[in-house]
Amino acid sequence: QVQPVESGGGFVQPGGSLRLICTASGFTFDRFGMSWHRQAPGKERELVAFISTSALLINYADSVRGRFTISRDNSKSTVTLQMNSLKPNDTAVYYCNAARPAYNLHYWGQGTQVTVSS
Repeated sequence: QVQPVESGGGFVQPGGSLRLICTASGFTFDRFGMSWHRQAPGKERELVAFISTSALLINYADSVRGRFTISRDNSKSTVTLQMNSLKPNDTAVYYCNAARPAYNLHYWGQGTQVTVSS
């Protein structure tokens, strides 16, 4: 089955850290741009971070820049989101996305819950 699988979500206090890992299978990982998105209750899904196939292009949402770091390991077909200095408004379900727009291919993971609260 072609689907990224997220892991690493959980509960953390403000100021803490979490590491999310997305593991891909069923497609040629190094041909896909990878990104993390999140959706908080009552809000639209938003892009958090993007990394290109060779990691030469990386973008972050303004709200997470300087606190989150995205990286990928093409040899292991994984993409990681290191989240530091977490805030309560980082609370959301985080989704991994694999995209190859030239072929109109987009795959979403099932999501992992991140809760930041004291």
